[in-house]
Amino acid sequence: MGMKDQFQEKSEQWQNQAKQKADQAREQMQGRGRRRDEDMDPSHPSQPSQREREREREQEDRFDQDYDA
Repeated sequence: MGMKDQFQEKSEQWQNQAKQKADQAREQMQGRGRRRDEDMDPSHPSQPSQREREREREQEDRFDQDYDA
């Protein structure tokens, strides 16, 4: 296998990895948005109390801050 073939194969692997990470991030953000929508919907059957929602958001925000640091 020549250098050009190795480079091309490695490049394709990196592109695939980047695409997978982007897809995972997109799915994660969609799930997060869906959860927040459910929090706002008063007719949602398994609606947690206002205090529980605030606590969960604070935990998520702390996690995001810790992860970003």
